Amino acid sequence: MSFSQLGLSEKVLNAVNAAGYTTPTPIQEQAIPKVLEGRDVLGIAQTGTGKTASFTLPMLTKLETGRARARMPRSLILEPTRELAAQVEQSFSVYGANHNLTVALLIGGVSFEDQFRKLDRGADVLIATPGRLLDHFGRGKLLLTGISILVIDEADRMLDMGFIPDIERICKLIPPRRQTLFFSATMPPEIKRLTTAFLKSPARIEVALPSSTAETVTQLVQAAPSDFSAKRKLLRNVIRSEGMKNAIIFCNRKRDVALIFKSLSKHGFNVGALHGDMDQHSRNETLESFRNGSVQILVASDVAARGLDIPAVSHVLNFDVPIHAEDYIHRIGRTGRAGRSGRAITLVTKADQKAFGAVEKLINKQLEKLSLAEEDATLEPDKKSSPAKSQENKEKNKSRPKRSGASKAKKPPEKRTEKKESVKKTAFKTPETTEKIGFMGNPIPAFLLRPAAEKKKTGS
Repeated sequence: MSFSQLGLSEKVLNAVNAAGYTTPTPIQEQAIPKVLEGRDVLGIAQTGTGKTASFTLPMLTKLETGRARARMPRSLILEPTRELAAQVEQSFSVYGANHNLTVALLIGGVSFEDQFRKLDRGADVLIATPGRLLDHFGRGKLLLTGISILVIDEADRMLDMGFIPDIERICKLIPPRRQTLFFSATMPPEIKRLTTAFLKSPARIEVALPSSTAETVTQLVQAAPSDFSAKRKLLRNVIRSEGMKNAIIFCNRKRDVALIFKSLSKHGFNVGALHGDMDQHSRNETLESFRNGSVQILVASDVAARGLDIPAVSHVLNFDVPIHAEDYIHRIGRTGRAGRSGRAITLVTKADQKAFGAVEKLINKQLEKLSLAEEDATLEPDKKSSPAKSQENKEKNKSRPKRSGASKAKKPPEKRTEKKESVKKTAFKTPETTEKIGFMGNPIPAFLLRPAAEKKKTGS
């Protein structure tokens, strides 16, 4: 089937042809006609299957007639991350090259004033992250009563990031007579509840089993030491042994992203870092450097797991097993895209066995072990942190002869004790001394005064 058979407008077809696309993907082939019919759509598709075009292309066709009013966008696309929102905006600029539609992007890390001006001009398509959208709405700069098409993309990621209450609030602010397009790679119970609440008799489109991974990705697992320093060494050996063109390394924590970035840079790797605390300008610069090849390795937290559209990524390395098993699918979906082959390697420590078991259960597959040399898989920690090395140093210290001046350094404890006792005896030697100190009003303990008092009673 070709795009011309899906019911798209002539302007959209010309833009698609100019972009070099000839055959729709399965999700596009099934979803586009349903969207053009005006039906709600529930799309279940893993990342990298082309689902962005499955809603942008029919939206462009439907929005060719009509005009947006100031602060009243005609359609709304909700994305969980800034990177995904920017990616969708880029899709509209490519596929909407022959249209005169206005697109506004509302994301964090960008000036409110610039976004105000775009909303005031009117937006046919509004692409936003939930938090920034509600900020604009709360400031009175945005009205949602003109929305006729609502797209909720990467819904399971919204769930992971805690956006579900925001999504529910936004859905209630939009007129109920709307078309809703709902896309998710997985379908946990909370997402099923949302689809029941906000979709009306949706056309369910499932191009792959829920929680499945792309067949173009070779998935491997490598046993890793628990020691962080030794694990970094193993990571470097994996990178060298794979001979990779480019790669994304995922960590669970932002702190570890910084540490891995610093470690790889120190050892001469061409590396960049990406995490949620970076400002938008720095994130854009890093992503562009990775896209154009000036940065070979990108160390990232899960903020980047669904926001990168770089077809030629050769490897994904999971330095950490993801906390949520579903994130594994989105991480490895960064490679093996657009029909290309890719490799995904996960480092698993003993402490990760339970989390990794959840991953294998989710994807219903037992991963093949990476055949690294034995010495690469059992690297010892650095010398400073090696218990075996410390014990060896202790044994060496025991066998070393003592220095000649060592015996003169300090006196034995027994002599010091005797000296202290002798001082006490001379200080309180006579009753006269004790009485004199007592009359001075000093708080002398009673047990020191007792001998003098007893002598007075006896008359001595």
